[in-house]
Amino acid sequence: MAIDVASWLQQLGLAQYEPAFRDNEVDGDVLPDLTADDLIGLGVTLIGHRRKLLSAIAALGAAAPAPAVTATPASVPPPAPAPAQAERRQLTVMFCDLVGSTALSTAMDPEDLRDVIASYQNRCSVAIRHYDGFVAKYMGDGILVYFGYPRAHEDEAERSVRAGLDIVDAMAELNAAVPRPPGVELAVRIGIATGPVIVGDQIGEGTASETAVVGETPNLAARLQALAQPNQIVVSAATRAMS
Repeated sequence: MAIDVASWLQQLGLAQYEPAFRDNEVDGDVLPDLTADDLIGLGVTLIGHRRKLLSAIAALGAAAPAPAVTATPASVPPPAPAPAQAERRQLTVMFCDLVGSTALSTAMDPEDLRDVIASYQNRCSVAIRHYDGFVAKYMGDGILVYFGYPRAHEDEAERSVRAGLDIVDAMAELNAAVPRPPGVELAVRIGIATGPVIVGDQIGEGTASETAVVGETPNLAARLQALAQPNQIVVSAATRAMS
């Protein structure tokens, strides 16, 4: 069944995104495959709007007719599932976390806090994409980022540090742009580590699917992030040597 994307968005009350979908050639064939990262790339920065769109996209998949099943003779076993495309490679991992989110959640209306976090995530994703980083997962007000996957560059460590510096600089812009409780300054803590990992295994299903990274590097990045002061970037020795 063909999907009129403009009419679909209008039915959801989100017709303001129709130009972005049209300009990026998101048609009825592409629509069911959109992910949260794709929606952010299309300019859907509000979490509520993304959730609404993702739920509607999941409903499209559930409503799609099931493919025809061809009977297989009992003597012929079904084909084995394709192996996961995991691989060993060197990766730079960034953990970015908004400082004082617990205090913000008690001092702000939930809808206002949602808008603040959406603005923060948008500014971070702009800086990350500028240096060709990959946002692997949003974890509330935390962001897990890979540099070197899926596309690899020779200067991943330097790219990650530059992206981190841009994120720190964006906090001043964010403080000037969004309402917040008196005396509260938005800030980030960033940890970056570089090292060998196994990357590529998919965990979860549908829109909750994510690309897993296994190894000490992401754990080290998380520990370094916890050591950082507000608006400070802490990097591992390997990242420093390469950046």
